[in-house]
Amino acid sequence: MSKVAILIDGGYFLKRLPTVFQQAKPGDPESVAWALRRLIASHLKSRNRIEKLPHERALLYRSFFYDAKPYLGKEHRPVSGKSIDYARSDEAKFRLALHDRLRRMSHMAVRLGEVRRERGWILREDAQKRLLKGEIAVADLADDDFTPGLRQKAVDMRIGTDIASLTLKRQVDTIILVAGDSDFVPASKLARREGVKVILDPLWRSVAPELFEHIDGLQSGFAKPGTAAAGQVEQEQDIE
Repeated sequence: MSKVAILIDGGYFLKRLPTVFQQAKPGDPESVAWALRRLIASHLKSRNRIEKLPHERALLYRSFFYDAKPYLGKEHRPVSGKSIDYARSDEAKFRLALHDRLRRMSHMAVRLGEVRRERGWILREDAQKRLLKGEIAVADLADDDFTPGLRQKAVDMRIGTDIASLTLKRQVDTIILVAGDSDFVPASKLARREGVKVILDPLWRSVAPELFEHIDGLQSGFAKPGTAAAGQVEQEQDIE
């Protein structure tokens, strides 16, 4: 019997969700949790179909959702000086509610990093270009031309640590990683050297050719966007 762990980069998943699973409502925690259940169940179903031995059956060891606690500080906008309470923002309320909802899901572990204020306000690239071209002056800049100097911390580290732990403790045979960058490569190398299969689900985004030497294959949990299957939702099934 094959044991599977599914590791989901939460920020990446939420960014791709409107493209790959349009039936979900991105700002609704319950709807996002439902989409995650569909993704997990689809991956398990695919692994059972792929296993060559008739008696093999993929069972879920655990799913891991990696995200960062929302920034809850208070700031003042760079031009107008108006105050901002990030704790009251729709994004903060959504993330907090989503994390709470996922903690209640069966076989789900929520791993949270944090968001820190590392810099002051950062001028957007398009505003920089307009300034350099002389299309606007400094006095023309508005609040919306700046982004807060916030940075997410420790999320990638938690993904790598869990891959290493799952591998070295022999807790799983297969790791399915829902992610879109190459930060996982060092941990993937360790897992594959120890005999654990590493499957990447980039949620239908193209991946660099050099990544293929560090994974055992691509597997998509959602149907390809734009196809007839993408508009269908399979009947709810238990996640084992």
